[in-house]
Amino acid sequence: MLDLDRIIAQFDQGLRTLFAPAHAERESPAQGIAEPVLEQDERARSAALMRINHSGEVCAQALYQGQALTARSEETRRTLQAASAEEVDHLAWTSQRIAELGGRTSLLNPLWYAGSFTIGAIAGLLGDKPSYSFLAETEQQVTRHLDRHLMQLPENDLKSRKVLVEMREDEAKHATTAFAKGASPMPAAISFVMRLASKVMTRTSFWI
Repeated sequence: MLDLDRIIAQFDQGLRTLFAPAHAERESPAQGIAEPVLEQDERARSAALMRINHSGEVCAQALYQGQALTARSEETRRTLQAASAEEVDHLAWTSQRIAELGGRTSLLNPLWYAGSFTIGAIAGLLGDKPSYSFLAETEQQVTRHLDRHLMQLPENDLKSRKVLVEMREDEAKHATTAFAKGASPMPAAISFVMRLASKVMTRTSFWI
């Protein structure tokens, strides 16, 4: 049975994820790097790519929070909450970089959050091992997604590039942790559906 205090705490955390400025524990990797000279179309492309990554971090927060809410063991809950806390840095870094580029975050973030939280809660209900497997698959897909964005960024946008490289390292570490906790490769069908959902989010968030 779910604890009421935990439900209230997760609800509060969700509101803060969506509507309060994220505060990073670690300094942005882009700190101290000079703002690059970008053409208007390059600046718009960088802002759109960082908007996608910000939405991805909103989804990550929702997934972890949903999984933590329904996790069966306290150890699993702590692992998910630790990963979630680290991902808050990503949320802050991408938000800061979007502002520097003169862009905005996605208007659809509440929708992405609601869907991702639901998926995370279902994964948590399936048990600790399926939850870790879902976490590992998510992080592996995010790592590949970041690799693609690093190739699409304007070559001289070193500030955005530095942020994404640091994020990729964190995501890979989370996947490694999940496998160490007992994660197994996800069935091909589930992996495909996850990739399809991610593609819908990324293509939509590029524009909206």
